[in-house]
Amino acid sequence: MTDACIRAVVESIHSSPTQAVLYLSGGASLQALGLLMSVPGASNTVLEAVVPYSRMSMIQLLAKIPAKYCSQQTADEMALLAYNRALKLSSPGSPVLGVGFTGSLATTRPKQGDHRFHLSTRTSDRHWASTVTLSKGLRSRDQEEKVSSYFLLKAIANACKVSSTFDSELTESDVVADECERFFDEDKELEQLINGQICFKVYPFSSDKSNGDRKIILPGSFNPLHDGHLKLLEAATSICGDGYPCFELSAINADKPPLSIPQIKERVMQFEKIGKMIIISNQPYFYKKAELFPGSAFVIGADTAVRLINPKYYDGSYDRMIETLSGCKRTGCTFIVAGRKVDGTFKVLEDFDVPEVLKDMFVPIPAERFRMDISSTEIRRSCGL
Repeated sequence: MTDACIRAVVESIHSSPTQAVLYLSGGASLQALGLLMSVPGASNTVLEAVVPYSRMSMIQLLAKIPAKYCSQQTADEMALLAYNRALKLSSPGSPVLGVGFTGSLATTRPKQGDHRFHLSTRTSDRHWASTVTLSKGLRSRDQEEKVSSYFLLKAIANACKVSSTFDSELTESDVVADECERFFDEDKELEQLINGQICFKVYPFSSDKSNGDRKIILPGSFNPLHDGHLKLLEAATSICGDGYPCFELSAINADKPPLSIPQIKERVMQFEKIGKMIIISNQPYFYKKAELFPGSAFVIGADTAVRLINPKYYDGSYDRMIETLSGCKRTGCTFIVAGRKVDGTFKVLEDFDVPEVLKDMFVPIPAERFRMDISSTEIRRSCGL
């Protein structure tokens, strides 16, 4: 009966829209993954699973030496890293889940410390954590792994908003302690983004169907959003052929203070009204955007393109410019370039001397496919803003 119940729960997890990254160290790692991966549909749920089993592997994952390798704090940090990783790997607009687990269970030799595990899950609006101390000497290693994997699976189901009716097989002598649950509203999530805790937030207002995993991204300040933005993204999407069109606003500016939360929400409302997807990030530079959205096509104007290939913006170093943009190229990113007025004259990509090594990552939008001499700055100026 238990096996049938577990299979039914896993099937429900795989039928949910949630996509997950799991960072699991010790304890339930293999059994929990086995339960998830053995049921058809796992690719709908599991984006990536990493088992940082050695100390050096954990240090590499956390980018630091943890105070304790098996602790609630480490599990929480793993879950947040997994959540950010899931954001990058997930289909546009899908709900994502980050899972962190670290355990110290029975081994071939007697242990002085407790047999315990720490678990943490993170979604866009919720963080849940729990520490479980198992009754020492009650179970074999296999039995402890079974209990911890069941508990982990129930936590994943809960994060996916799936009911789990099977028993995790904990007893009264086991201690479930330090269980906590925190919810985040939109303001808190945006605060975390500005502070760098999360890498971006997606507002999936669009009902458009994706033609692939590739994102076609039009970055901008959208102050205000105007018809030129919409038509430019349409033209770029028709040239790319496949992918998911979306807009991107960085809350962090290169040479200005960060946007306030009310400012972000006000600009987001523009996209909600017209049913278009907007991503809020915290990366103002394209080489960082490329790391955040690998494989994407960035839609830019000729005025931006000419700055991208100008060594002036790389401390006057041509070599640094080549190195930086080559890094973008290695992520699989391209730039779709529309004509734009530069110093009062309409320019297209062909008017600029793009270095030979970078030419294949710049794709022109012919002027006959798109030309709108309008800007947010001009709109604000005409409105006296």
